Amino acid sequence: MERQDVGEEQVGSFTQHDRAEKPGSPPLACEHSGSPQQEEPTIMRRNDHYLPVPGEEKSLDGDFANTNNRSNVSIPLKNLYAEDGSPLHQRLGPYFSDGRRRVDYVLAYHIQKPSSIRRQSSRFGDNNFVRRLRRSLSMRSSRAPLQPKEDPEIAAQEHRTDYHEDDKRFRREEFEENLLETGLEVEKDEGSKIPGIGFLKIHAPWNVLCREAEFMKLKMPTKKVYEVKQGSNVVEKIRLFIHKVTAPLHPKIDANRPQSVKSLSHPFSREKQHLFDLSDRDKFFDSKTRSSIVYEVLKRTRCTRAKYSMGITSLLANGVYTSAYPLHDGDIEGVNAEPNDRKLLYDEWASYSVFYKYQPIGLIRKYFGEKVGLYFAWLGVYTQMLIPAAIVGVIVFLYGCATVDDNIPSMEICDPRNNITMCPLCDRACSYWKLVTACGTARASHLFDNPATVFFSIFMALWAVLFMEHWKRRQMRLNYTWDLTGFGEEEEDHNRAEYEFRVMQKRMRQEQSTPKEEKVKLTCTDRMLAYLTTVVMMCFMIAVTFAIVFGVILYRISIKAALHMSSYPAARSNIRATVKTTAAIINLIVIIILDEIYAAIARWLTTLEVPKTDKSFEERLIFKTFILKFVNAFTPIVYLAFFRGRLVGRPGNYLYVVGSYRMEECAHAGCLMELCIQLCITMLGKQLIQNNLFEIGIPKLKKLLRQRKSELDSKEQEELNKSMLRHEKDHILGPFVGLSPEYMEMIIQFGMVTLFVASFPLAPLFALLNNIIEIRLDAKKFVMELRRPIAAKAQDIGIWYNLLRGLSKVAVIVNAFVISFTSDFIPRLVYQYMYSPDGTMHGFVNHTLSYFNVSDFQPGTDPLQPMHLGYKVEVCRYKDYREPPGSSSQYELSKEFWAILAARLAFVIVFQNVVMLMSDFVDWLIPDIPKDISLQMHKEKILMVELFMKEEQGKRLAARDNHAQDNYTSPSSANHSPPQPRSRPVSHANCS
Repeated sequence: MERQDVGEEQVGSFTQHDRAEKPGSPPLACEHSGSPQQEEPTIMRRNDHYLPVPGEEKSLDGDFANTNNRSNVSIPLKNLYAEDGSPLHQRLGPYFSDGRRRVDYVLAYHIQKPSSIRRQSSRFGDNNFVRRLRRSLSMRSSRAPLQPKEDPEIAAQEHRTDYHEDDKRFRREEFEENLLETGLEVEKDEGSKIPGIGFLKIHAPWNVLCREAEFMKLKMPTKKVYEVKQGSNVVEKIRLFIHKVTAPLHPKIDANRPQSVKSLSHPFSREKQHLFDLSDRDKFFDSKTRSSIVYEVLKRTRCTRAKYSMGITSLLANGVYTSAYPLHDGDIEGVNAEPNDRKLLYDEWASYSVFYKYQPIGLIRKYFGEKVGLYFAWLGVYTQMLIPAAIVGVIVFLYGCATVDDNIPSMEICDPRNNITMCPLCDRACSYWKLVTACGTARASHLFDNPATVFFSIFMALWAVLFMEHWKRRQMRLNYTWDLTGFGEEEEDHNRAEYEFRVMQKRMRQEQSTPKEEKVKLTCTDRMLAYLTTVVMMCFMIAVTFAIVFGVILYRISIKAALHMSSYPAARSNIRATVKTTAAIINLIVIIILDEIYAAIARWLTTLEVPKTDKSFEERLIFKTFILKFVNAFTPIVYLAFFRGRLVGRPGNYLYVVGSYRMEECAHAGCLMELCIQLCITMLGKQLIQNNLFEIGIPKLKKLLRQRKSELDSKEQEELNKSMLRHEKDHILGPFVGLSPEYMEMIIQFGMVTLFVASFPLAPLFALLNNIIEIRLDAKKFVMELRRPIAAKAQDIGIWYNLLRGLSKVAVIVNAFVISFTSDFIPRLVYQYMYSPDGTMHGFVNHTLSYFNVSDFQPGTDPLQPMHLGYKVEVCRYKDYREPPGSSSQYELSKEFWAILAARLAFVIVFQNVVMLMSDFVDWLIPDIPKDISLQMHKEKILMVELFMKEEQGKRLAARDNHAQDNYTSPSSANHSPPQPRSRPVSHANCS
């Protein structure tokens, strides 16, 4: 066998049959020893290029495994590259060097070349910009320069590093050999345009795809098709009419057109392959299915060179491989970009110009898998359901704007003829003030605190139930369309690398005391320290959140006193607005910073617990992250809604904290306006800064820094991108970290929309505008900036549905308390129907204010400037229901207070039970499974039974005909002529 030295590049292609030809040789061709004629055998081993013998390929997948009737000879491809460095046989797209076999999966790893070798790649040629790229990228990917050999300490350290790298290489060799034994085909590329990175490209031939599809029980479409009916004739006509009207809103994708027929699906079986349409093998298993099949093989393949068995997850965790990912279909930009699903998704989904269109959910599922498809389908349903909520919220807000001039309490506050003198808002620095100065706050509060907000709270509670029911029906429809109705979590959930490592350590400690037959596993006792750490750290983090909120309270108290003492008129003109806004902004900044810290702490705590499987790890991580982020986001809001203004005391007997800090009280119109400001700033700030700005700005900043470090101008960078292969381009993209951050972002937003919607009716509108941008932003991120994720099957959105349902239940209780205790809705009703002399709201403001004799101030708390208003004040007013001075029980809570408290508690009980009852009724009224889907699922079962009955009948008829033919054969003819063998029917595709 000849070898051709083509420089520093290497592309080695291997199959199981190459190994079978040389049982005594190492498993991988790149490890074959060089011939005696080669001066540098190490380099020559890296330069081997093996491709199948020309003319043996039969299809795109190649039937490379079926080699019984041909020679298993791999020959070197001498002219692999042209003079300009471009591969002669390289086909555009994710293929092997022969341009025929598709790359289904890629493993990347660090390579370490001897420092004495100084060769330039023949593929790159002498391009100046490529040399500059290598020099710039080497700063990030290669080792530090070699130190002088005179230093024995450094020489020993280098020896240990080389030993570690050799150990990794030996593990890779064993793992790749085991991959070949499973039937996969691999090709190495250690001469890529990314210095220091080697790639192992994996291809699954047809027989492996068939075998694994049968093991995984993948449902594949059969030849049998049937008509899909959406319901009765009237329903069908309405559906077609709506589809025709909304035609401009549908993306230009065939999969989104109304489907009148559907293929009958059945778990793939090699024995029943005649049921499936195998006329085009290349398209029978799409790229998503192929990569998921290879991933299952990778998870099942073990490497036993270490003291414990290592799978692909362990190899990745130990740095044997640095990354593993399937490839994108192709490029999305450029003149030479071939049509592919990725480009179609970019044009019809990831572009801001199509923000008004529906999402191509079918194509998203086809390209990214069911799990990602369900997330975007849920996000689309949530965004659609926000439209009516936003419309009603805007109507409620406009109602408040229209009735603000007719609101009697705000008119009384703004009337200067009332001449009501209020008690000081703080000790010493603050003086007496006129109620008329709170006119602006009172009018603004009416925009959100009006009778319509009660209706809106009931509406949003029912809206949450309708949203959950609508999503359940939509989810069931998608399960039927995507053939997931019979899908279960039957696949084996493989152990995580950290768990296997801990089990190995425990086994080594117990080798003498534990029998070998006994299975070693981690128990609760082994994890007890981690559990205690988790509980302590979670409590500590929650306490930190409370402490920070308390710090913001002290800031508000102190800055209010400082502004009152200021000599600048501008600072004293609008103290309340300044304090509210700055405190809300501080809370927002703290929330954003703590969110990032809490996410890292939650992951660290989950890692300490060493969950056994990835599913368990994800659920524990979600639970911890949700608790920490929920407490972080809603603690300031809960304080404003339910605690501020209630732990104050009264003039002459105020409540103090940390020495001389007097607890703050609400404005006369209540704390609802401050709650609204906090919600508005927190919601808009999180969406604009944390969600959108971080997701857009940080990736662009990283890309800009990479371009500046590469020392290439725009033309050279563009030329380099054109020359890079698909697996090299995808390696530069960011890794896919899962859907948990995306879900968490939306769950917190759902809490903002539902929990305190009584105080902020515009929350659904802001959420709707954010989600319209968020969908396209996430789409662009998935299509352009992230590696392609593994296609994972899922029937539902998992634990997130339970969190949504829990939030919708809690929202009813929270809104009941907000209406009852935070707003003035109940005091107004009580006054109008119990204390008003004429049944109107006239006199309500005076009814809510109590009297205080200024001579009863505690020493050192009276105002420094008592004549601030120009006259001596003897009695001031404050908002509370207390007995007047001079009475037998002065300053004690009055009977009006207890009557209003009873009414508030009664309202909470009635509101909660009525809304819960209505929600349960709506839940019962709407079936989880649409009727037409239920009928179609029943029809599928009947058709499947008929299909197998016809198959059995066909087999019996064929057996009867063969038996009759044997009976009619004459004995004489049988004696004079040899018996003719009966021919077996040839199947459409041989998977064996």
